[in-house]
Amino acid sequence: MNNKIMFVIGCVIFVVYVYFLLKIIRKQHKIQRKENMSSYDSNDLDGMGNQGRFPNKKPKNRAV
Repeated sequence: MNNKIMFVIGCVIFVVYVYFLLKIIRKQHKIQRKENMSSYDSNDLDGMGNQGRFPNKKPKNRAV
């Protein structure tokens, strides 16, 4: 009888702990998503960055 009560109390404490842990993870995920929303580049579809989209310098005229 005593073992069953301790088991139930332990299960309740564990379930409450996991609930609040998942709640904190979900909240931090929303905060991080909100912070990273401004750095999203809609033209960067391949995930490589701005490496080849716009040239940095105008090409030099070598004919002159």
